[in-house]
Amino acid sequence: MKSLRELFGPSKEEIWSQLGAEIGARYQEEGFFKSGKVVLTHRQWEILLDTYTVHSGSATITFTRIRAPYVNSDGFRFRVYRKSIFSPVGKFFGMQDIEIGDPYFDEEFIIQGTPEDMVMRMFANLNIRQLIQKQPNIHFEIKDDEGIFGTKFPDGVDELYFQTTGVIKEKQRLKDLFDLFTAVLEELCRLGSAYENNPGVKLK
Repeated sequence: MKSLRELFGPSKEEIWSQLGAEIGARYQEEGFFKSGKVVLTHRQWEILLDTYTVHSGSATITFTRIRAPYVNSDGFRFRVYRKSIFSPVGKFFGMQDIEIGDPYFDEEFIIQGTPEDMVMRMFANLNIRQLIQKQPNIHFEIKDDEGIFGTKFPDGVDELYFQTTGVIKEKQRLKDLFDLFTAVLEELCRLGSAYENNPGVKLK
């Protein structure tokens, strides 16, 4: 009889532990009611990879997410995700699609944000666009905080946030996501939209 590893491949814990070692991050093992996570310290920021599960009736959905709180100096917001059959619904309800002048990127992705000129400057960065394009599924944005059930942030602190359904076990894909977070955080500082200060937030 084949083992579970032979049937399903390496576990999330095995892949994520290897990932942490390879990118200079720390892997924290799963505990009671807590999923395992990878925490990368990059300059003054902590970038945290974990999973969470939503229960809806008899169904459960697991999401992979990456979060990084930072000091937002000007309230800049953006959201980017791949186009789908539901994209016209979002536009119908008033979400503005910003085109950045890259034909492939504009065709494949929805970008929203404010102010628009800052969105244009952020996504003028070719490395950031290429890292986003590597993701088969992506919902990537700046959030104010984590809502009533999550961590509350001080005034002036926001969060760079990625999520997708399922558990990501492709190591290169995860490495690309950490590269995306570090690239965007550094670009936010270069554009004057983020301060190189410790945000003073400890994520759960």
